[in-house]
Amino acid sequence: MSELHLNLIAGQWVGAEDTSENRNPSDPSDLIGVYASGGADDVARAAAAAATAQTAWFEGGPQPRADLLDRIASMIEARAQEIGTMLAREEGKILPEALAETRRAAQIFRFYAGEALRVAGEALPSVRPQVDIEILRAPLGVVGLITPWNFPIAIPAWKIAPALAYGNAVVFKPADLTPGTAHLLAQIIHQAGCPAGVFNLVMGSGARVGATLVADPQISGISFTGSVPTGRGIARAAAETMKKVQLEMGGKNPMVVLDDADLPLAVAACLNGAFFSTGQRCTASSRLIVQAGIHDAFVAELSRQMQALRVGPALAEGSQIGPVVSAAQLQGNLRYVALARDEGCTVIGGDALGGTGYFQSPALFLGADPAMRVAQEEIFGPCAAVIKVDDFDQALTVANDSAFGLSAGICTGSLRHARAFKHGVKAGMVMVNLPTAGVDYHVPFGGTKGSSHGAREQGRHAVEFYTTVKTSYSYAG
Repeated sequence: MSELHLNLIAGQWVGAEDTSENRNPSDPSDLIGVYASGGADDVARAAAAAATAQTAWFEGGPQPRADLLDRIASMIEARAQEIGTMLAREEGKILPEALAETRRAAQIFRFYAGEALRVAGEALPSVRPQVDIEILRAPLGVVGLITPWNFPIAIPAWKIAPALAYGNAVVFKPADLTPGTAHLLAQIIHQAGCPAGVFNLVMGSGARVGATLVADPQISGISFTGSVPTGRGIARAAAETMKKVQLEMGGKNPMVVLDDADLPLAVAACLNGAFFSTGQRCTASSRLIVQAGIHDAFVAELSRQMQALRVGPALAEGSQIGPVVSAAQLQGNLRYVALARDEGCTVIGGDALGGTGYFQSPALFLGADPAMRVAQEEIFGPCAAVIKVDDFDQALTVANDSAFGLSAGICTGSLRHARAFKHGVKAGMVMVNLPTAGVDYHVPFGGTKGSSHGAREQGRHAVEFYTTVKTSYSYAG
């Protein structure tokens, strides 16, 4: 029997009524472990423990919070190989990418160790004599964190670290598909000396654990990363208890390639943005908008390099793209490949590769029209639609023709076009001669339109979600 991995509630490792198996998408016969799957009662106990512990955690001052986050960062670094291997094994990300993500998580915790000591306020004179005003930031209280499977340590890190840094207590629900990495992170937070109840892990389904988190009156805020339908449902449900919400959802990110682009640079940026991490990134370049003069040469070279990518098991040396995360995700991707053909695209690649895992060759949909479903709907797989345009103005119009607005990129040698794109594209993040995927941890992350709702994540802007503003007046007369 595989060891049962437990939830962490009020500083104790506890079981749940149900369990779930965690299997390797590179080889589904590989049982990684069995994990507790909690329910409403577990969430209620975790929220109560967090509410009890939060006040002392905040009132203890910023130094213990900074010290804890710094210890967590060091422990992640010390166990990076173990964590990265787990991440690759359960999510399908190739090992170099998994190790890089693990190191990024450590950097995030260390960054917020410093931020815990830099929570700024304001002092202003009143319009009334002998009255002073202080504008301070106070923690929300208890926050519920719901994270996706595609970045199973980086996204939890950039939610948990600021939540703790600013004096909140946490109830953390990781994705069903990747409980192993989350459990290792929870172990580290516990072993680093986090006070009982300040951090709680409740694994389980979104329908039970996630929905109960959103409904629990003891929880003051929900930070969620996942699908658009789920995010919208959370926003509606959170309104019932007036919770603060932060939602990061989908993307259908455009990468514009103009005639004056450096061809090797443009191909490298699109290859990375569209297909690395198996295309399972909300910032992936899923719409390649290419000017007519460079189109044929760009498509020929990108197709050649794409077809040369080595798809294989995540832990195998030499693999450049791992498996799709699950059988359901693979079947969804394949339906979009078939749809692209039905809509009139010429499809290069996109086949299921067979074998024991959920492997798919990367795909280009040539001759796509902006109105096609494959050019409008998020696929979340190694698939990119190529749309030919006549000039920059048309490229910008097509780039903005989306319900999403997370990340957008342009490859060009023209400063004028780069500047016009940065100002004109409707996206929260803009890349010039860089892949649309790949962001730094010390600056804001988030989008516009259907991609994001609420305050930005990451960097110093995270304080906007995890705290509330308190204005104090003092009379000195």
